[in-house]
Amino acid sequence: MKSSATVEVKKREGESENSLVYRFNKKVRQSGLVREVRRRQFRSRPANKRQRRTSALYRDQRRKEFEELKRHGMV
Repeated sequence: MKSSATVEVKKREGESENSLVYRFNKKVRQSGLVREVRRRQFRSRPANKRQRRTSALYRDQRRKEFEELKRHGMV
């Protein structure tokens, strides 16, 4: 889902630059644009079938080892 959000602020008559920048920053925060960009910054690719299978086997092996240790009272 792509959302192109633009934030636009026009300088009011007699408004200082600091006030303009403050209003712009406030609009950017309210729009959620920064949060969205940070969320997308480190997007990872979905795991392929082989990676999913390997990961599932590893989890299953670790679970069995933990249950074995638990059975012997070591955990």
